[in-house]
Amino acid sequence: MARPPSLTADPSADAAAMLRRVGFALLLFAIPVAAVLTRRAVVVLAPLAVVLLVLAALIDGGTRAPGERLRSILASPAGLAGLVLLAWTTLSLIWTPFTAEASERLFNIAGMALLGLAGYLALPDRMRSANLYLLPVGVGLTALLGMLIAVRGDFGFDPDGQSLERGMIVLALLVWPAVAWLHSRGRSLEALLLAVVVALAALVAEEPLPIQCLAVGAVAFAVTAVSTRVGTRVTALAMAGLLLLAPLLPFLLKPLAAAFTGAASPAAASLAVWRNVVRGDPLRLITGHGLETALRGRFFGLLPVDAPYTVLFEIWYELGLVGAAAGAIMLYACAMKSGEQRPILEPGIMATFATAYAFGCFGIGTAQVWWFTALVVVVLIFVAIERGQFRTKRPKAVLHRTR
Repeated sequence: MARPPSLTADPSADAAAMLRRVGFALLLFAIPVAAVLTRRAVVVLAPLAVVLLVLAALIDGGTRAPGERLRSILASPAGLAGLVLLAWTTLSLIWTPFTAEASERLFNIAGMALLGLAGYLALPDRMRSANLYLLPVGVGLTALLGMLIAVRGDFGFDPDGQSLERGMIVLALLVWPAVAWLHSRGRSLEALLLAVVVALAALVAEEPLPIQCLAVGAVAFAVTAVSTRVGTRVTALAMAGLLLLAPLLPFLLKPLAAAFTGAASPAAASLAVWRNVVRGDPLRLITGHGLETALRGRFFGLLPVDAPYTVLFEIWYELGLVGAAAGAIMLYACAMKSGEQRPILEPGIMATFATAYAFGCFGIGTAQVWWFTALVVVVLIFVAIERGQFRTKRPKAVLHRTR
């Protein structure tokens, strides 16, 4: 009797599978865990993970029509608005007084954008559930590790004492895709427990910013869970509207800040500086002062030290109306486009939008490379989760009776 032909091994496919598995392990598990131990974990591990995914895609061709996907991204409303924003940011190098520093920052922004595009194009068309379950495991372990560090110390990993705060910020961003994945697999109880553990970790760490932004994200999650259409539109309009109408905020909030916190409070002083900037040079509201001026202008006397640390002020001060309008259109288009994804993922996506936007509004250093890298990681994770939804129910076995 002839033997059936044995399946021949494919070394290239095995190598691609191993590279992809290691890449997802770094992206979904190692980044959140390492973020609470060392503050450069996100910047180091994310590019390494993307490189592994790109190599895997080049070896086995796991993605179809990458050129067509790239063209569709760049030709979309969000892509066009992003290109306009990038072009205007590049043009602002002409009138910024900090050309060298601004050029470095622009290079970092462009690098992160290219990193995100490369990772997006390298993701396989279908994701294995085993890879995606690494995310909630990593998030849960990070929350427990963060509580341990808050109580016992950093065990010598963090001499500067900044890793816990940065790790909690990364954790607040990654908890929503983890919750969305568990919810999409019918594990709603586990998703709720994971969110509670992360909230407890933020409370134990005594870092006010992560718990505040988590609360904003929880509101967006709840609204979108009740009504996907309403939650998506409200989140998109809130982000775009706040950015576009930001120069009106100091005039509206200054009396409230003075009444509730006192006229001499830091909040009232910050809003007073913002109001004076808006009144002082209306022409600069259109063009902006140039990239990097909001941060470095404080150290060189171009801007009072009490100026607000919020992305709403920084975008208007550096890029003016043109940059703010392009940014608002990009945010609105991204949020509305995500509304076309699977409805079961929408609450998690809107919660992530709201949490990240709240971090920017509440004063996190959004110009730093690690922040852009963390946003790229979150986007890639959500794309991977969406591609892991190709089958959500186990097929039923059909039994045929023999007659």
